[in-house]
Order: sequence, then C-alpha cells, then structure tokens
Amino acid sequence: MQPLRRLRLLATGGTIAGAQTGGDSRGYRAATLSIEALIAAVPQLAALAAIEVEQVAAIGSQDMDDTTWVALAIRTQAALDAPDIDGVVITHGTDTMEETAFFLNLVVRTAKPVILVGAMRPATAISADGPMNLYNAVAVAAHPAAGGRGVLVVANDEIHFAREIAKTNTTQIGTFDSGHRGLAGLVNAGRLHLYGPPVRRHTGASEFSVTGLPTLPRVDIVYAHAGMGRELIDAAVRAGARGLVIAGVGDGNLSMVAVAAATAAVRAGVAVVRSSRTGGGVVERNIEINDDELGFIAADELNPQKARVLLMLGLTRTHEAAELQQLFYRY
Repeated sequence: MQPLRRLRLLATGGTIAGAQTGGDSRGYRAATLSIEALIAAVPQLAALAAIEVEQVAAIGSQDMDDTTWVALAIRTQAALDAPDIDGVVITHGTDTMEETAFFLNLVVRTAKPVILVGAMRPATAISADGPMNLYNAVAVAAHPAAGGRGVLVVANDEIHFAREIAKTNTTQIGTFDSGHRGLAGLVNAGRLHLYGPPVRRHTGASEFSVTGLPTLPRVDIVYAHAGMGRELIDAAVRAGARGLVIAGVGDGNLSMVAVAAATAAVRAGVAVVRSSRTGGGVVERNIEINDDELGFIAADELNPQKARVLLMLGLTRTHEAAELQQLFYRY
C-alpha cells in the first residue's frame, strides 16, 4: 500500500471558515472557525493525505493586502521547499481569491501542486459548500498529475487555472468562471479529470519573486464610465501610485479627458495599463487609442484586478512600458 502523500494546509480565513452571527441565516462573520475545526468537519480527509496545518491569517478576503500576500507566499514557498511535503492547500475567501491565486502563480517556484479553496456559504449554513470543496481540493493536491500546472483553484467540482479564474456572481456557489481558455479540469467527489496544461508562464518558469522584497509598488485601479473625468487618475498619481490600471469601457477605452490625464501620468513616470471592465475579450494595442504614441500598456487577456497584480510585480523589475508590455504577453 502506497503511503499517503503529505500536504501542508495554510489557512487565511474567508467564508469557508465563517459562522452565522444570529437567527438571520444570511448574516455571518468570515474567518471565525479555526482550520482544525474545518478539518474535523471532514474526517474523510484522513484517507486522502497526511495533513499538517498552519494558520497564516484569519481574515475575510476583502481585507487581503500586499503584506499578507507576501507573508503567504513566503510560507507557501517554505512548505513546498520541505522535502517531505508533496503539495499545499490554501483556504481563502472567494472575494479576492483570483488575485491571490494569480499572485502566487507568479512568485512561487515549484512543480508541486498548490491549490486554493474557499466557499460561498459559511460553515454553519444549510448545505454549506465548504466541506466538499475542501475534500476535492485535498484530493487534487494529493494527486501527482496536478503538479506542474501552476496554482489551481478548486470550487464547485471544478478546477481552475489561477490566470483564468474570475468571480462572476455575488452569492451563487457556481460563482467562478474561466472564460478565456477554459477549465483546468473537473473533480467529482475526489476523482480528477484534468484537461490541458496552462499556456502562459507560471511558478517555476516565472521571473518574479518576493525574496528580499519589503513592499510592492502601489498600483491603483480606476473604473471608466460614461462622462469620465480626470479627477480620479490625477488623485491616484498625487497619492503616490507607481502604476495605474484603467478598467476601460469596451476594448479598454476611456474618454478624451481621461486619456489626457493618463498621458500626463505616463509623462510623470507612472505606468498605465488599459484593461476592460467587460469581463471578457482581449485588449489589444493601438485599436482606438494610439498606445505607441501615448506610452500605454495593453492588458491583453487579463481583467483589471489581475492586470494590477502583474503590473505590481512587473514594476519590481522594470519601468519601461515596452518591457512591461512583453510581460503581459508572457504571463
């Protein structure tokens, strides 16, 4: 009989560890339960892997920040570097899970499985989705074939690539979607069905690292809309942003007034990325806006929140717009 694979489970809180606050079944507080309590609720995990746990944070993922990202990346890398650890599972809130997953996908160096998992319903809710999500996440992390695919997210019987996943619904358990390039696979009660590998760089092939990185450059997102002025762009520059991601209308467009403000930001040394608020499609260069002339960067397939993650890390290596653009094509 093969020995069980050993996994490190890193907990950060989230709805999966949430508990209802009173008689109203809709009200709850995230990050209430310990990771030990979550594991105790799914005794079947003991048949899948030998699990050791570590509580890295206890927050709702709306409070996830750069400092916690770096700390989580360091603890994840430390676990993966241990020769007796075969993979890592990270419990996380769903609100910013796609951003954390993409961040780790860019800074963690490993071929071992790294799986993020959360829940849309708190642990005390009727028909909580956390226990099955956790069971499936451990099953994926314990499977050797899950390695080498970058950071993955497991939810609602689906396996998502960190680069592709997006949260698309406020409350439904099927909130996650991988619209551009599709799912990494399916997992049904612990049985894996893996699809093709990712096509962009990740983890072991990434050039990014948090080693020796005390802070990340500030990058703000500005949401475009009809009648958009320049005030928010100017305010972000005054507040010290080193990069801006414009969640543009349509193909990453913004008003003439906002274009003028973004151009001034570039001249002041701020990197400006054009992304789209639409939730799908590719933002290409020089379609309606002359990116070459104005010094802008096109987000390619990345949504605004993931474009922000890549720009933050990109700015730790270069401030040249042409070089930053190439990062958006590589990752």
